[in-house]
Amino acid sequence: MKPPICVLSIAGIDSGGGAGVVADAQVIRAAGAHPVAAVTVVTAQNLHGVKAWEAVPVRLLEAQIEAIWEDFEIGAVKTGLLPSAEAVRAVARVLSRRRARAPLVIDPVLGSTSGTVFLDAAGVAALKRDLIPLGALLTPNWPEASALTGLPVRTVAEAAEAGRRLVAEGCRAVLVKGGHGKGPKATDVLVTAAGKETRFESKRVTTANTHGTGCALSAGIAAQLAHGAPLARAIRRARRSLLLALKRNRKLDWGGRGPVFA
Repeated sequence: MKPPICVLSIAGIDSGGGAGVVADAQVIRAAGAHPVAAVTVVTAQNLHGVKAWEAVPVRLLEAQIEAIWEDFEIGAVKTGLLPSAEAVRAVARVLSRRRARAPLVIDPVLGSTSGTVFLDAAGVAALKRDLIPLGALLTPNWPEASALTGLPVRTVAEAAEAGRRLVAEGCRAVLVKGGHGKGPKATDVLVTAAGKETRFESKRVTTANTHGTGCALSAGIAAQLAHGAPLARAIRRARRSLLLALKRNRKLDWGGRGPVFA
């Protein structure tokens, strides 16, 4: 009997279990794939923010990815928190050698919601130069899209413009997530290199338990791509799973910003 397809998460460890490789693993397994992981950063965090963090040495990060690829059939890859330009370049280097046709979903985690900055200007430059051109999809939120383009992103129209700028700079496809917007609906905008724009709308869920939404969405998309779904369908399925989780857990009282998946 053949083992299940695997999805590789290259991301940090959230000691509270709400984001990073722990959250990714839950989403990937729920989507019917086997999660494997390469840890980039170890964090000390809880419901109220990041207390401390430390990057995994770059040689060990690269060795993790190489070891995984030796024994597992990788159907897709997602990246999350990458802590430095050196880490970005190492991931790009090993994926260029190893990933073959496995699609890459890049969640450009530049900082935490609580205000911790993870990736500096040199790291952002390396991300744009070395890793993003390898990706099948980039999934920035509004602040990340603004940081990557230098454009203001405060409306859905501005999100679409930032997506077009990122595609013009070498992205194959960009999903600018609309969770930071206001109003009764959240709108994500997909822009592709073929010039197509698609908007995904959903009713906004009122909940304090939003920790790990970006991780969950990017991991869910990667898992769907690993199963062979076309990009737009993969996004729709991953968004649907995320919305169900937000609704299911919205009444849980964690005493802080709780995880999406619990």
